[in-house]
Amino acid sequence: MKILVISDGHGNLETLSRLADKEKDAEIVLFGGDFAALGDTESALPYLERLTKAWDRVFAVTGNADEPWFRDTVDEYDCSVEGSLAYYSSLIFTGSGGASHFTGDTPNERSDEQLCEDLSLVEESAGDSETPGESWNNLVVLMHNPPKDTTCDRIHSGVHVGSPLLRDFVERRQPLLVVCGHIHEAVSTDTIGTTTIVNPGSLAEGRYAIVEIGGGKGEPYVVNSVRLEQLS
Repeated sequence: MKILVISDGHGNLETLSRLADKEKDAEIVLFGGDFAALGDTESALPYLERLTKAWDRVFAVTGNADEPWFRDTVDEYDCSVEGSLAYYSSLIFTGSGGASHFTGDTPNERSDEQLCEDLSLVEESAGDSETPGESWNNLVVLMHNPPKDTTCDRIHSGVHVGSPLLRDFVERRQPLLVVCGHIHEAVSTDTIGTTTIVNPGSLAEGRYAIVEIGGGKGEPYVVNSVRLEQLS
């Protein structure tokens, strides 16, 4: 299964259109948040419209540059997984929107506890399982804010700025794949236990990733490959 992983579009319709021409055959598109350009929240809706017209199957969360209420708009376009569960080909998708409090000048900054509340349906379903991750080999999590202490949350100074509670969630539930964004310079892939973490970088800057997933039909799902790409 070919999955196109993108994030941080920031209202740049030109790069989105170029990507749609190049990667039209992706079976699933995962969008890790920030539809809107910084300081221009009205740019979010045209970006969402173009995204959902370009591909048939999109799963998405909002970012810190998006207004909190834009989550409902994404849901109206039938692609939000923020605070919910969605299903495709035996895979389960869920997500956490917004980002940790940092500069205070973007509209969707939230506490660590609020970020993790979006994943409560997974927690409720897992209950007190003594074998974390056993039932979640088919789980894909979109979180705009990266989990802490991987290559995917490291800023230029080398400091890790991700969420400790989101990392705790990944360690306990061991999803198949985590897609994050937010930290543009942290373009990379890493692992937490058996979980593959991907930060594709900012699509506004031409960055994206291709993930190939195998398995299903009675076989365990596995991330076969991750390719970090850039539009030329």
